[in-house]
Order: sequence, then C-alpha cells, then structure tokens
Amino acid sequence: MRVGYSVENAMKETKRDLSLLYKEDAAIQREFTYMVRQIYLQVPMEQIMEEWSGRVEQEDVRNFVNVFVMARKSGGNMLGIIKSTTDQIRDKLEVRAEIETMLAARKYEFKVMSAIPFGMIAYMKISFPEFMEILYGNPLGIGVMSVCLGIYFGAYMLGERIVNIEV
Repeated sequence: MRVGYSVENAMKETKRDLSLLYKEDAAIQREFTYMVRQIYLQVPMEQIMEEWSGRVEQEDVRNFVNVFVMARKSGGNMLGIIKSTTDQIRDKLEVRAEIETMLAARKYEFKVMSAIPFGMIAYMKISFPEFMEILYGNPLGIGVMSVCLGIYFGAYMLGERIVNIEV
C-alpha cells in the first residue's frame, strides 16, 4: 500500500511475497490464496477480512480486522491506521513474550523447589534411618508428618496457581 497499490492489489502482492517464504500447504498460504480468489470474484474486501477473522479466531486478528473495516468505511488514512494498529499488536506480542520469559524461570524454580522436600526425605531415610523411624514409626509422628504433607500440598497448589497465570 505504501507504493500506491489498492488494498486488493496489495493483498495479491502479499500473496506473491508469502509464496517465497512459506510452502503452499502452510495455513497462511491457504488463507491468502482463498482471500485472493475472493478478490477475483469481486467480493468486497471488508467481507473477505471479516470472514478471515471468523476462521482464524484470534483476538489480535479480530481487532485488526475491526480497525481495518472501520478505516475503510470512514475513508481515513488507511496506511497510517494499519501501521498504528500493527505497531500496537507487535508491542503487545513483545510484552507477552517478555512476561513469558520471566515466568519461565519462575516455573523452573517452582518445579525444583517442589522436588526438594522429597529429596530431603529420601536422603534422611538413607542417611539416618533411625531418625525417620521416630517420624514415621509412631502415631504422633505419623500425625505430624501428615499435617506437614497437607501444608506442603496446599503450598504446592498455591504455587501452581501463581506460576500458571495467563498472559
């Protein structure tokens, strides 16, 4: 569109460019092939984009298509509006990637910290079997360790909820 193409011609050129990057059976190739065929059938571009949004079912695509359709109907600066919208979507994706990167380290730490109590108990059973006999060999020890296991399970569930937040 920067070189003066209409939206329809820009879509056809994009299809040609995508052919260099992706195989013909790639999902993006199939979508653009279908959209270019619709253009040749004189289907309005707004309808093509709205149908595409319905097939893809992604929030960012829906938002882009809504902005595209409104800009097309209002006759605004189409290139500027598309650039602004794509910049916002790119920024959103970058922030999401940063958050997921930070969370990945925390998730790994959580998994390691979850395994440590079991490792400690195994070490104590091997190294000090008489100490473990006191903890698990009488009703009081079994009760105390059962309460500890319940607390551990509760902490584990809380940790799962903390590290599995959706971005």
